[in-house]
Amino acid sequence: MNLAHLHLLLNHVPTIGFGLGIGLLAASLVRDSEDLRRASYVVFFGVALVAIPAYLSGSAAHYILKTEPDLALDVVTAHQNAAMLALIPMEIAGFMGWLALWRFRRWHPPAVLVLSIVAVVLMARAANIGGQIRHPEILGAGASAYAPPWPSPAAMGAAFVLDNPWVWPICEVLHFVGLCLLFGVMLLVNLRMAGFIDGVPLADVNRLLPWAMAGLGINIITGMLFFLAAPEQYTQNSAFTWKMGLVLLGGLSLLYPTMFDQEQASTFDMLHAASTRKLIAACSLVIWIGVIFFGRFLPYLGME
Repeated sequence: MNLAHLHLLLNHVPTIGFGLGIGLLAASLVRDSEDLRRASYVVFFGVALVAIPAYLSGSAAHYILKTEPDLALDVVTAHQNAAMLALIPMEIAGFMGWLALWRFRRWHPPAVLVLSIVAVVLMARAANIGGQIRHPEILGAGASAYAPPWPSPAAMGAAFVLDNPWVWPICEVLHFVGLCLLFGVMLLVNLRMAGFIDGVPLADVNRLLPWAMAGLGINIITGMLFFLAAPEQYTQNSAFTWKMGLVLLGGLSLLYPTMFDQEQASTFDMLHAASTRKLIAACSLVIWIGVIFFGRFLPYLGME
């Protein structure tokens, strides 16, 4: 199994997953159900995380197919740009969903709903273009694959990094700052959940979680710029595959502290089994340490 197989497994998740999330959120608004609303936010955040490896693995599939004589490179490029165009609102919607789980505001549901609808429409367009690459049966009789003239955010991002020598080192600095924010906050939160910081209420520690999300957002943006500039440097490195798998798990670990209202955090702290909290906290710390390890040793591990 390679990353091209992974792309085949994941490429339908963003569209179907966000469609499910929209259905849950719409049902929650109709029935005024807080449980359905929270379930939709979990779906949006989880699918937004999965959408990242779905996009990255697409570049690996392109690398494998690029020697095919009948491959329509212009359609592949259009598919990549369309996917990036859809990925942007999808990640914003996922962030908004997580923020709504952390602390509810009245404007969160309509904002998430609008963003998710935009993301699904754009992702469906990307899927339609992608289908033309290897599924000629979806085209009309006698028709050939074509690349519609739409914005090219992937090509623009790559050009921005490659044409400006100062972009890469600045992104390196920002990537490190984002990692410090993310790991620093998660270290405090997990140590508190594990019982090593007993003098601070869990609700107070959880107020720092948006800073962890900000760090994750910085790392996603800068990491995507790195990837767009030199995709083969990453897709052909197995250490990068491990790193992104751990990032996905680490991102999901950010959901656990948001599963309960901030006002009820002390109740959750008392009623939840200490062993469960400690296990989740330990796993989260190991995951983020693994992310740091594989990220730091990317130049030395897994190169083919």
